[in-house]
Amino acid sequence: MLERILGTPPTKPPPDIAAIEPDIRGATTIREQLAKHRQVESCASCHREIDPPGFALESFDVIGGWRENYRSLANNGERDSQGRRVRPGPAVDPADVLQDGRQFQNIDDYKKLILEDKDQLTRNLTEKLLAYATGAAATPLDRPQIDAIVHRVSEQGHGFRSLIHEIVQSTLFQTK
Repeated sequence: MLERILGTPPTKPPPDIAAIEPDIRGATTIREQLAKHRQVESCASCHREIDPPGFALESFDVIGGWRENYRSLANNGERDSQGRRVRPGPAVDPADVLQDGRQFQNIDDYKKLILEDKDQLTRNLTEKLLAYATGAAATPLDRPQIDAIVHRVSEQGHGFRSLIHEIVQSTLFQTK
């Protein structure tokens, strides 16, 4: 989410930090597992950045369906598509706080927060579309032209059609 959608990849973990398996015994939800993991300070510094988008998306299951609760296997619940008996598990909690202190309660609130910086979303989408169209990732030398595209698209209301038009008309697209 951070890298592909927002264009703000998470910072790399410190080189001296080995991968560890936190003690997550007793944790029943993803949030509880991550809370135990974040008790290790070297892990917490990164997870404050990478966890909020994941929590915002927790209301979606693995195939994109909406869920209010996690599923729990049971002997007396409904049957799922594989014939297993399931029952509603703990409630999904999609709320969290971004690193800058802004809070959200659900995916809709999170979406409003990330839309506050439409230029950043436009910049990232411009870079992704240019890489797809030209077969080459953007370089630091491309930055002024990408910024110019973002500026023109911003003046036109950040429309996708405007973005495609500006990309196709750009020197980056026509000469790369």
